[in-house]
Amino acid sequence: MARYAVLIFEQETPNGVADIPPEVMRAHLDLPDRIAAEGGRVVAGLAFEPTSTSTSIRGDLVTDGPFVETKEALGGVFLIEARDLDHALALAALTPIVNGGVEVRPLVDFQVVEPS
Repeated sequence: MARYAVLIFEQETPNGVADIPPEVMRAHLDLPDRIAAEGGRVVAGLAFEPTSTSTSIRGDLVTDGPFVETKEALGGVFLIEARDLDHALALAALTPIVNGGVEVRPLVDFQVVEPS
């Protein structure tokens, strides 16, 4: 099965995760089971702290906060396994979204060779 990143974008709120309605948070926690029921697998799921906690590096310039201003912020990511892109898109559509969307990105599988 191929691996994909499902990037979750939402309108950022001052309290971050604390502002997510409880039913949406439960739906995020149930997502691995719903994806498994559709023949996929969640490899990992991560939520990000608010963009106010980020630090950006561009060349030798280091700044507090995100580099790009946007109405939606990257709030988290699920790494999933799916049969193909169409399957990954169907699985990603199960992601609960309040005011945003998801982006599906195929992952490159680099084979790391250990030194002998």
